[in-house]
Amino acid sequence: MRFRVLYHDHCFDGAASAAFFTRFVEGALAPRAEFAFTGLAHRASQAFEESLFDGDENAIVDFKYCSSPRLTWWFDHHQSAFLSPEDAEHFRRDRSGKKFYDPSFKSCTLFIATIAKRHWGFEAPDLNELVKWANIIDGAQYPSAKVAVELAEPAMQLTLVIEAAKGSAIVQQIIRWMRQQPLGAIMREPEIQALYQPLYERHLRSVDTIRERAALEAGVLYFDLTGCELEGYNKFIPYYLFPDTVYTVSVSPATFRTKISVGSNPWAPREPEHNLATICERYGGGGHPRVGAISFEPGEIERARQVAREIVGILQRPPEEGHPA
Repeated sequence: MRFRVLYHDHCFDGAASAAFFTRFVEGALAPRAEFAFTGLAHRASQAFEESLFDGDENAIVDFKYCSSPRLTWWFDHHQSAFLSPEDAEHFRRDRSGKKFYDPSFKSCTLFIATIAKRHWGFEAPDLNELVKWANIIDGAQYPSAKVAVELAEPAMQLTLVIEAAKGSAIVQQIIRWMRQQPLGAIMREPEIQALYQPLYERHLRSVDTIRERAALEAGVLYFDLTGCELEGYNKFIPYYLFPDTVYTVSVSPATFRTKISVGSNPWAPREPEHNLATICERYGGGGHPRVGAISFEPGEIERARQVAREIVGILQRPPEEGHPA
């Protein structure tokens, strides 16, 4: 039996979710299953193509719902999990027992592990490290911004590779390693080391770039990375550099989209009050209450800047004075 597993690409939790899900399938359902992986990215056009679902069984993990009859498995934990009310209703009517949603989980990996144990009695103790770090990374459960930015742990180093490497091939190789190997062993792979070193140097440069471009006003840090050749950055750098920040809003162009990232400081001097997923949903994006994003078409820089400025204004006011949280 061949499983097509679609996962959130260039995301540690997305990769870890794919790794844990396939171990669960292999260990509890289909020991001889073959697995093929497809990375999914949030784009301005969110439609799923039916051709993506070419397996005997098809799964989406850590990504939005799809109502295709070809989709047999689904796990997600994002507030903005449904592209439309119709999709949400389709999920509610599902009786397959193979589609699961719970936005209270910090990571999709822990969610899958919990459901696999609860419903099928499946456990993988050798993947406890993977589940732990997926929860820390996706839930921003670090003890400090320093730990998140200085990348001392193998999990953090691997996150840099996953988020910044070009293409999906290396991420899918990491998924296959994650199924069996400790994170430290994966980082010692020569292929990973060769990728990590230049990415780490770029990471250090990105700290300087954000320091130079960021402006903090009324608790909101804004920066525009247009022209910097940075497709992605460590989202905790702003809080490392500007600890008084409550929210961040940034614009960053990429080859396939123009992205607005909206985040909140886990170590903020005051508790963030706005629901960032709800704000991003107004502009076609989504995410979690404490972190969200919006994707525009490539080249829509001015539109992204306009929306980013609007969001900065919203976040600089208490929810009751602006839009609801």
